[in-house]
Amino acid sequence: MSLGRGATIFSCAGPALLPEERAFFREADPFGFILFARNIEAPKQVARLTASLRDAVGRDAPILVDQEGGRVQRLRTPHWREWEPPLDTVLADPATAAERMRRRMAVIGAELRAVGIDANCAPLADVARDGTHPFLRNRCYGTDPETVALVARAVADGLLSAGVLPVLKHLPGHGLSHVDSHLDLPVVDLGLEALRAVDFAPFRALNDLPMAMTAHLVFQALDPDQPATQSPVMIRLIREEIGFQGLLMTDDLNMQALAGTLADRTARSLVAGCDIALHCKGDLAEMQEVAAAAGQMGPAALDRARAALAARPAAGLSLAQALEALDG
Repeated sequence: MSLGRGATIFSCAGPALLPEERAFFREADPFGFILFARNIEAPKQVARLTASLRDAVGRDAPILVDQEGGRVQRLRTPHWREWEPPLDTVLADPATAAERMRRRMAVIGAELRAVGIDANCAPLADVARDGTHPFLRNRCYGTDPETVALVARAVADGLLSAGVLPVLKHLPGHGLSHVDSHLDLPVVDLGLEALRAVDFAPFRALNDLPMAMTAHLVFQALDPDQPATQSPVMIRLIREEIGFQGLLMTDDLNMQALAGTLADRTARSLVAGCDIALHCKGDLAEMQEVAAAAGQMGPAALDRARAALAARPAAGLSLAQALEALDG
């Protein structure tokens, strides 16, 4: 299995790969790529772009997207289906929520796979609270850890059934965020036992998934000085107490919850124990800065990267099959 050795996931500026981006990706050799709304116009265009990205690095690199349904979905009408927010689906009928979300994610996965996208940044295992910031709340799968774990497992299963790799987020739990981490640094002041009982619990139940994304939050009870993405204490908790042994990527390094230059943000995250630095903006100069700071994955990260790619299904349900199950 061919594997990119750069400790990075990058994006590109627009709907087609530029020559200078192609040259940079060839040299930087990122583990994979991620797409955003700016990269997406129509199915044939997305298929061309995903093929171009893989051609640039000369291998079947994973291509990620955030296609949760609801507010966070990069592929939208008129070419792709729209979905209600996950929390609305769960609260409408908790008894059937897991199965309905599994079927939804099989359709989403089939739509993604049809255009060359083979990893989705879902499920979320964050537990919604009364004070959860609106940027996150209705993206969650429930207000108690048992429901969240059950639905999140169904989401992962639905994606895998369609041939798409799930990326669990946001470790070790984002539900207590009262501010938007895209704009500010959330600080959680809940005690450790309460965190273990609620916020960490769904992630323990899903610790066998092959890839996951960190949260840019400070947990005062554990490390009052650094957000989880950059905290050796929190990464150790993710690995040892939560038990996640898969490939661990940062949330976007451009989010303003993090301080310092992009090089600083990258270096601190990888030194803390993250495997992959995620840069989403598609700015070439910024990507060059991140690539220089990230360097190549070490032996342990490479082993986790190989295991993650080995878990990527070779094929899955067709869109017609997924839709038939959705309507059944």
